[in-house]
Amino acid sequence: MSAPRPISKLLVANRGEIAVRVIRAAHEQGLRTVAVYSDADRTSLHVRMAHEAYRLGPPPPSASYLRIDLILEAARKSGADAIHPGYGFLAESAEFVEAIQEAGLIYVGPPASAMRAMGDKISARATVETSGVPLVPGATLTDVSDAAACRATADGVGYPLLVKASAGGGGKGMRLVRESAEVTGAIKRASGEALTAFGDGTVYLERFIEEPRHVEIQILADDHGTTIALGERECSVQRRHQKVIEETPSPAVDETLRAKMEAAAVACAESCGYRSAGTVEFLVGADRAFHFLEMNTRIQVEHPITELRYGVDLLAEQLRIAQGLPISFAGELPTPAGHAIEVRICAEDADHGFMPSTGTLGAVHLPGGPGVRCDGHVHFGQVVGLDYDNLLLKLIVHADSRGAAILRMKRALWETRLPGLTTNIPLLLRTLDDERFVSGNYDTSILDDSAAPEPDADDIMPVIAAALAMHRRIKKTHVPPSTASTQPSPWVAAGRSWWRR
Repeated sequence: MSAPRPISKLLVANRGEIAVRVIRAAHEQGLRTVAVYSDADRTSLHVRMAHEAYRLGPPPPSASYLRIDLILEAARKSGADAIHPGYGFLAESAEFVEAIQEAGLIYVGPPASAMRAMGDKISARATVETSGVPLVPGATLTDVSDAAACRATADGVGYPLLVKASAGGGGKGMRLVRESAEVTGAIKRASGEALTAFGDGTVYLERFIEEPRHVEIQILADDHGTTIALGERECSVQRRHQKVIEETPSPAVDETLRAKMEAAAVACAESCGYRSAGTVEFLVGADRAFHFLEMNTRIQVEHPITELRYGVDLLAEQLRIAQGLPISFAGELPTPAGHAIEVRICAEDADHGFMPSTGTLGAVHLPGGPGVRCDGHVHFGQVVGLDYDNLLLKLIVHADSRGAAILRMKRALWETRLPGLTTNIPLLLRTLDDERFVSGNYDTSILDDSAAPEPDADDIMPVIAAALAMHRRIKKTHVPPSTASTQPSPWVAAGRSWWRR
């Protein structure tokens, strides 16, 4: 057990939504905050909210947010005594942790040793295997040049299988293989992609679970010997292995299964000497058997739904643990209540190949009301480019029941306005109306066919006719139509009705 080390000034080594979230949590703890930014983020919300801000460099992450030396220099100049990594960028870098500690600063997160044990899929399996955690059959391939050996290894694992980058994430370096004839090409492509993205071409072969559900367990661990689990999050609504909608509790998990998964997650954390907040991810098959997938050694994007259901602040707990304090509720676990859902609103056109959307935001309008939370960094005049992840906003709702939470989320999405950009809100609304999602009987394939349905001609023709008539009027008179009326135009009403379908 380490001696308590109080934090007075926190540097947030990140940007965007998570930087804003960490700064808010720090301010509620009475801490001063330091932001770092690239040239593209000079006027970003996290820069405005922090007490101090320091420039890192030009927009590319390799020249700014991934520069450990520049971040440590900002910490030195500002007098910060602790650093929070957020998620992404350096959040799972053991090298970053060690550099921070060598500089005499506090790292708000797990030990470097835990990161190394769990940051690589191969070492993670080896670490948890001795703890009795269920594993998916698999094998490692360090040499992908011998086609016959690769095929023999794959045949031993069995089909269908996934070829996965050992050091990967976010769906990069991943291929689904259903028969032996496909495996050699898939391994070479996955290995090449992994080498480009992560600098490591090692791939892992893992049996593919049919009709899988992606369910994760939130854990907290402190230096006082306490490791606890805070229920599950259902993360099966995914696009190209990236999560889109998350909810808790999972419609597929009952009390018995939850208890088993929580026990396995705690065993995973204890097997690597974990400390801080983390997440253990599992695949749950149609037979309700669950298998270890990986451990994320950081705060998760979807952590707010656990916070709303359990009434806790996971960022505040991270700050406590980093200072050597015990988990605030270690003696009496909070009782979960209701149902929570989170959606990720991204700058992308889901109906045209998920093309990224760029532009300048106009007058942003975010939803409110009971049980609605917005975690984001959007603001009027914000320029959205292609330099970073396209996540704009996380919209989170909490209600007494799952049905009420779905209705509340739809209402909140209808209220959300992000003019100047194309977003995935129409896709989110369609998914919330999908009978598979509504029933809770869905798996990770739910978005495989996520193209927009063809509009009914009876619905869309009045909108087209109104637009054409308005265009002709403006062209003839050179006077734009009046907007003084307080009554909604029937054409606007028709357009809204069609868009919300």
